[in-house]
Amino acid sequence: MKKNILQNKYFLYITEFFAGMSVMAVELGASRLMAPYFSSSQIVWTVIIGVIMIAMALGNVWGGRIADKNPSPDRLYGRLLLAAVWIALIPFIGRYLIAGISLLLAVFITKNFLVWAALFACLAVFAFPCVLLGTVTPSLVKYSVSSLDDNGKTVGELGALNTIGSIIGTFLPTFVTIPAVGTAITFLIFSGVLAAISIVYFAAKKKKLVKCALTLALILILGLSSSSFSFAFWEGDITLEDESIYNYLQVKETERSVILSTNVLFGVQSILMKDAKLTGMYYDYALAAPFMAGIPQMDRNGSILILGLGTGTFAKYCSEYFPGTSIEGVEIDEKISNLATEYFELPDTVDVSVYDGRSYLAASDKKYDVIMVDAYQDITIPFQMSSREFFTEVKKHLTDTGVMVVNMNMKSKSKNSINDYLCDTIGSVFSNVYTAPVQGGTNCEVFAFQNQNALETFQEGRGSLTDTALQDMMETVSENLAQRTPGNLVLTDDKAPVEVLGMQVLDEIIADELDYYRELYLGKIF
Repeated sequence: MKKNILQNKYFLYITEFFAGMSVMAVELGASRLMAPYFSSSQIVWTVIIGVIMIAMALGNVWGGRIADKNPSPDRLYGRLLLAAVWIALIPFIGRYLIAGISLLLAVFITKNFLVWAALFACLAVFAFPCVLLGTVTPSLVKYSVSSLDDNGKTVGELGALNTIGSIIGTFLPTFVTIPAVGTAITFLIFSGVLAAISIVYFAAKKKKLVKCALTLALILILGLSSSSFSFAFWEGDITLEDESIYNYLQVKETERSVILSTNVLFGVQSILMKDAKLTGMYYDYALAAPFMAGIPQMDRNGSILILGLGTGTFAKYCSEYFPGTSIEGVEIDEKISNLATEYFELPDTVDVSVYDGRSYLAASDKKYDVIMVDAYQDITIPFQMSSREFFTEVKKHLTDTGVMVVNMNMKSKSKNSINDYLCDTIGSVFSNVYTAPVQGGTNCEVFAFQNQNALETFQEGRGSLTDTALQDMMETVSENLAQRTPGNLVLTDDKAPVEVLGMQVLDEIIADELDYYRELYLGKIF
């Protein structure tokens, strides 16, 4: 038997190569499948990597023991067939498991919810196929080593093929399959590869042909039904669902607005109001920054830079209320910038660059009257855009009367929260820091500047307004402005634990929102 299967070892080497590739594809796919529910923060990535590495270790031990007890490759390729079925089902069943596990844990867990929810979801959905794939290497070592004279060479070749496959499995989903065909099809592609290897093996042996046929049929059926796949399975009126290299993207249109959500399904990243003058959200509050910088009173055209353009809600308002102003927007996700003109009516006068915000500043010597930093999503805060070094770079690119406005999207009642760290960090760079919490939401706008007369300029500018809606909004900002006294909670490029700090605020928000339902549910049980 062994001679027929291992005539030149190429088939087993192919198995090792694609097994390594599939593990990394599952890992990358896991991050995308979980991002709409848990975000794509470093915490979630840590959980995913940890679970998969534990699963692979268990698979290594189990695979070695099974290979010693039963040296027939039939069992290995049977496990690969089972792994192929499981991986094919992940995008279609996994989203329900993730949502269900999260809702259940929210009732009982009040601390570190993100860690526990991501951990249990990852264990339930992704651990088992990775255990099966972890059995491949020790099993192949058993089947392919024919003598002690060349065992080192054989093991080395298998290890190299597994590593090369893993490298390709890292780049291929990220840069090719997920942006091109989506997460669901990506899982099906690698499921199909594993199934094909097993089917070839069993076809040659003339065994388990019915199971092979059923597996192939399942993958084909799922592939045909993937056109109706939706992360937000509870929504029925989504205009667009798409995926880019960086984000899950959802555009939803109602009678009143068009909304873009990225990664976290219930969030609003950008919005276009069809009828109302303003949104009532943080974009309106941020319009105070051009007034503080004195753009309406200038005898020249003002300049505004937006780091984290999104689909251009703030840019669109700036172009309407401050005509003639030069507006530049920097957005790292090209697909989001494309949506700006397709769905959100971004004016052609806005100069859009697809770039990382901090890198864009570092490569420019231009100064601006207003720089808006709107790059924070839930707890997915890019640490390199939250540090003292970053805000120092922003300050260098402001005019003498320039104003920086930062959108912090998670208000907190706790001391030493992520917002306190951000405000203290900004205060270590700017001499004047003011906050304005957004009413009815979790956002808070931070205004920072060097000009001591900025607030007087703001009052003068808003006093000459004739637009009633904008006048009322600037009145609201004025009433809620509060000066921040800088503390010593400073984030740096070397030390910026933004994910952990953000998770603490998330726990607080979840606790506030679910306390009533938790008490009601537990009261019925006990």
